[in-house]
Amino acid sequence: MNIVLKLKDLREDHDLTQKDVAVVIGTTPQYYQKYEKGIRPLPIERLCLLADFYHTSTDYLLGRTNIKEPYSSQK
Repeated sequence: MNIVLKLKDLREDHDLTQKDVAVVIGTTPQYYQKYEKGIRPLPIERLCLLADFYHTSTDYLLGRTNIKEPYSSQK
């Protein structure tokens, strides 16, 4: 599954609108819609914000893993 589908699935799984998510990542709903449709590339900073918001990893969003849980931090 690619990032476009994952963004939409995660948003819908959390019962959020595109406007809700846009506020979280500091953009407009129109601009966020372009990320979700694959029209605009998602900047790394916003990718990280979304991973934190959804409590997942950037690797999951990018399709590098199917494990939704974030990595444990090692100190």
